[in-house]
Amino acid sequence: MKNFLVHNDNTKTEMLNFIGVESIEDLFKMIPKQARMAKLDLDKALSEMDVQKKIKAIAKKNKNDYISFLGGGVYNKFIPACIGQVANRFEFLTAYTPYQAEISQGTLQVMYEFQTMISRITGMDISNATVYDGGTACAEAILMARRISKKAKALVSKDINPEYKKVIDTYAWANEIEIEYFDEIPNNTSDFACILVQTPDYFGEIKEIIKPNDTLLIVCTDISTLSILKPPCEYGADIVVGDIQTLGIPQEFGGPHAGFIACREKYMRQIPGRLAGRTVDKDGNQAFCLTIQTREQHIKREKATSNICSNQALIGLCATLYLSLLGEKGFKQAGFLSAKQAHKLSEKLSLKGIPTLNKNFFNEFVIKVDDADKFLSKLKSAGILGGIKLDFERILVAATEMISDEDIEKYLLNI
Repeated sequence: MKNFLVHNDNTKTEMLNFIGVESIEDLFKMIPKQARMAKLDLDKALSEMDVQKKIKAIAKKNKNDYISFLGGGVYNKFIPACIGQVANRFEFLTAYTPYQAEISQGTLQVMYEFQTMISRITGMDISNATVYDGGTACAEAILMARRISKKAKALVSKDINPEYKKVIDTYAWANEIEIEYFDEIPNNTSDFACILVQTPDYFGEIKEIIKPNDTLLIVCTDISTLSILKPPCEYGADIVVGDIQTLGIPQEFGGPHAGFIACREKYMRQIPGRLAGRTVDKDGNQAFCLTIQTREQHIKREKATSNICSNQALIGLCATLYLSLLGEKGFKQAGFLSAKQAHKLSEKLSLKGIPTLNKNFFNEFVIKVDDADKFLSKLKSAGILGGIKLDFERILVAATEMISDEDIEKYLLNI
């Protein structure tokens, strides 16, 4: 452990002389003084018992009992207690990040089951074993379409999640891809590698999608909405992407979450990330392995499909547990309850003179009010997070199966 001891003065002097500076202060000359802290204003040292008391007192200032009608890509969903119990087992929680081929059979099986479930829900042939999040999945899908089509332009719906837009723009800039945002799909799309549409979109609207014959179609979706809505395969999707936060993942202040990419089998070699496969060993027993590994760690860097995507295996495990625990019937029931409560709230708001601007929505919709700040502030004072402010008079409201009839009545009573 001697390598972790603090350096003494002689060692510091020797190191400074070796690199040719007189003092440690010289190492920081390039940083403007106004950007540096003069000193750390820390309290005196406390015992462990006193630290616990102080931290608990600070934590009590937090309010965590709000009724939440927030959405915009992160939702308050029911999470069975069993998920945390299993995912926090040391075999999963402390395992080495699963990049390499020597992953344990248990982790590989979870990845395989996750892929199978995502493929069944989306109706696509294959799915990868997760990427960072929904925004990364969208951007990676565009890069994937470019490799397939050899075209450096992409069409993206204006109504996609604004956070996803930022990720897409960053990826596109770095890879010299021209992004064109649209309200309606143009008649001629032959010059574009792909069309990316989100349904339901950021505003909750369920899009009617007609696939052009000459362009790859990428559909971004909230995976939980597919418990009721048509799977993207039925309207011609070539690639399906999205976030899996609604599959048993806590909101956690916006992350970390995970994303997925599913596609047609003929594009399998272009999918980023990892694919786990199932086979049998020499004794005829079931065995799992990483079938495809397309990151730069596994192959020559210039041939990698992605140098940045990662495998969120622990979060993928939570999603797999969630779907396993709920089953097909429970998954549909959760989706139905979310949609039911959202439509109930929308109808009751309309009766109070607050119109819903959406034509078709699942569990998220936009309302029009006289003053969004005043509207939301009044609700917050009553312990309700009433939605996301879009502008002065529009608010994005979401409901999930966690919203009760009493919550809806409380919302209506305090507006």
